[in-house]
Amino acid sequence: MGIIEILGIAGSVSLLSGWRLYLCIFATGLAMRFSAWPLPEHLAALKVLANPMVIGLSGFAASVEFLADKVPWIDSGWDMVHTAIRPIGGAVLALALVDPSDPATQVIAFILGGGASLLTHGAKAGARAAVNTSPEPFSNIAVSTAEDITSAGLLWGAYAYPQVAAVIAGALLLFAVILLFAARALFRRLFGSRDPA
Repeated sequence: MGIIEILGIAGSVSLLSGWRLYLCIFATGLAMRFSAWPLPEHLAALKVLANPMVIGLSGFAASVEFLADKVPWIDSGWDMVHTAIRPIGGAVLALALVDPSDPATQVIAFILGGGASLLTHGAKAGARAAVNTSPEPFSNIAVSTAEDITSAGLLWGAYAYPQVAAVIAGALLLFAVILLFAARALFRRLFGSRDPA
């Protein structure tokens, strides 16, 4: 795998960590455990993710997140708690995916990975808070299920086709920015804008 593919995977996983951190850890661990993703030699540190205990714990956490994310307002509480956890997790995953012999690349991956996770987390949390204003619970379940399917599908796509992982990362980045603007517009409509007098 070349640098473009590795950075594309790192970007995709970091951005998706803002939505579903535990699913990213679980899927990465499974992909490595069953050799679906051939681990380059310089990424040997990631082998810890293929440890059965790490896979089991991240699978359990992904299951809890899957259920918590379906209940209005509990999902917002979960997102609030994970405002610090997801960006750190995304930064660490991005850091682990780059060559450890190049400290400059590691620092860049860590900063960009954390920023990317924080961006998608903010977009998700804002969009979900907007969805929670709906009086019926079905929209929350539908949005959460769409996030689950999209996250799993894009993770699979990034690992199965590393040459298009950068495109996946770019699309996720664009989608996150669009979600942030849409949530902002909805909140302004709901709560009014604060224009200086």
